[in-house]
Amino acid sequence: MRRSTIYLPLILGAVLSAGIWIGNRFSGNMTGNSGYSGYDKINAVIGIIEDRYVDSVDREKLVEETIAGLLQSLDPHSDYFTADEIREMNEPLQGNFEGIGIEYNLIHDTVTVMSVVPGGPSEKILLPGDRLVKADGVPIIGEVEEKFVRSKLRGPADTKVKVTFRRPGEEKLLEKEITRGRVPINSIDVAYMIDASTAYVKLTRFAEKSHADFVKALDSLKKIGMKKLVLDLRGNGGGYLQTAVAIADEFLPAGQKIVYTEGRKTKREDHNASSKGSYENLPLALLIDEGSASASEIIAGAIQDNDRGTIFGRRSFGKGLVQEEKLLSDSSGFRITISRYYTPSGRSIQKPYNKGNKAYYAEDNQRYSKGELLHADSIHFADSLKYKTIFKKRTVYGGGGIMPDIFVPLDTAGQTSLITKLLDKNAFNIYALDYATSNRKVLHAQGTSSFRREFAVSKAMLDAFVKLASAEGVVMNPVQLTRSEKLIRMYIKAAIARVAWDNDGFYPVLNDDDIAVKRAVESF
Repeated sequence: MRRSTIYLPLILGAVLSAGIWIGNRFSGNMTGNSGYSGYDKINAVIGIIEDRYVDSVDREKLVEETIAGLLQSLDPHSDYFTADEIREMNEPLQGNFEGIGIEYNLIHDTVTVMSVVPGGPSEKILLPGDRLVKADGVPIIGEVEEKFVRSKLRGPADTKVKVTFRRPGEEKLLEKEITRGRVPINSIDVAYMIDASTAYVKLTRFAEKSHADFVKALDSLKKIGMKKLVLDLRGNGGGYLQTAVAIADEFLPAGQKIVYTEGRKTKREDHNASSKGSYENLPLALLIDEGSASASEIIAGAIQDNDRGTIFGRRSFGKGLVQEEKLLSDSSGFRITISRYYTPSGRSIQKPYNKGNKAYYAEDNQRYSKGELLHADSIHFADSLKYKTIFKKRTVYGGGGIMPDIFVPLDTAGQTSLITKLLDKNAFNIYALDYATSNRKVLHAQGTSSFRREFAVSKAMLDAFVKLASAEGVVMNPVQLTRSEKLIRMYIKAAIARVAWDNDGFYPVLNDDDIAVKRAVESF
């Protein structure tokens, strides 16, 4: 049985553009019953296109584009998806997929292993830095599409794939058989202690198992001294509404409002905190930015309106619409907006979408051009959007995202076009792979904590990086290199840490220079 499920995902839907029409004569009315229903009209038009159009047409594609256009005309978050698109969108929310369990980049047209999922099928076989050459004897090197590579590596659990790969330091190609399995997709990128009493958790999505994973992470951190928490929701585009409610419930006393939803055909549904919260008195700082949407905004709104913690960062995305997913008989499906959600104070934080989908998604760029990401006084709200928090009666605003309690501007220190070019050319990852694979034993002996405190990118390393980047086609402008040197050194260190210890190494290095994290820690 197929069931409708409530979602709160950030969906970057396709945008329709108006076409140019030219013809030579009016061919008359469609014959038949003058009382056409909407369905009859669509079928009649598609039938005439098939029968009379100058070129042959793909009926299935025509129908899909018609459905997509219909849904996209409603709002930016209602849309149609093929069966493959539905599966790819839902995998992260279901919390797993079937494959060999690696993260990889295409470097120099070669599938290069960046990390191996702990406990996954490849854990005892592949290492970061391995270059995959073939899968079951089929080349996956050269100018191949990423979709093709994925199709060769993924597959049903318990099926086998023979992988041929090159390992740095080994003269001959290696060949190993890997049994595919269910690979977890983690919702928590990292959870660690910033200092002796302050914990940091980065939650990247609100999936089926995110609440259980979140509680498990907090319980583990509590055992090693957690007295305060920085919860990072930056870039978190959302997920399941129920998961957001469950996580917010951990911090709020019984009876306090979390969120309510209401629509034209859906009755108001209130979600209040239960008595099950384990961390109702834990000092809390929440980080958000323009990439924090839907489920992230539910938590931010609940924390802010109940005066439960402090919100740091920049104004969130502004998605206050709830979608329901319907699957069709061919496993394709669509998501349709069925209600709006409101924060405890009654705010709808949905930003306007009456100017069309293109303008809706371009709004982030407008924020930057208007200076909003850099200056708090560039943000203006109408008085009609004012609300008061539940207990302290502080002024908050609706109508376009959650405005943080403490604004933290976008950090542009050291940012130049050189940094953009280095990232585009994958220079940091290429260098880090070479360095980390050559120094694997030394790095692992050092450990993440010692690396974070003591490791510094030497001049010799920087010179080697510049040489590598130049070989990759990056023009190393001396003025920009000087301006960006500190940032480049930090990115090199973070990239090495990611290869050596995955996110457990990567984020602590980044956060040491993250002004939002620093402001949050200082606030306790």
